[in-house]
Amino acid sequence: MVCLGNICRSPLAEGIMKEKVRRRNLGWEVDSAGTGYWHTGEGPDPRSVAIAQRKGIDIRSQRARQIRPKDLEEFDLIFAMDTQNFRDIRLLAAGAEQEQKIHLILDLVHPGEARSVPDPYYDDDGFEGVFRMLEEACEQIATRWGENREA
Repeated sequence: MVCLGNICRSPLAEGIMKEKVRRRNLGWEVDSAGTGYWHTGEGPDPRSVAIAQRKGIDIRSQRARQIRPKDLEEFDLIFAMDTQNFRDIRLLAAGAEQEQKIHLILDLVHPGEARSVPDPYYDDDGFEGVFRMLEEACEQIATRWGENREA
């Protein structure tokens, strides 16, 4: 799960996905990162922590990190929160095989529309909507890949 700073959207996506993996006993490794380095080592934004807690998910132990080329080798699926981060992640790909691992997360819910999860950093009221979008997308991930293969 990848966004810009790894403190708002991608920590929520990581937490939501980990909960779905746990409930379905899928045994997947789920992680998140940012394309930027600014928040490396920091915990999630308190507003992300709060909305996650209200939904029964604890993301307080997460720490921001920057995505590395090695992530494209180690992970089977990479989900970008928006089109800019999608493009930035693709620049790290070492060939077509790695490029095929990279997906725009909302394409699972709205195929072909290239929709982005809005960054709620400057909008205190945006976190609830972002959570709902990510919950729906993560449900699609768990259903699509959980039934068809281990990711």
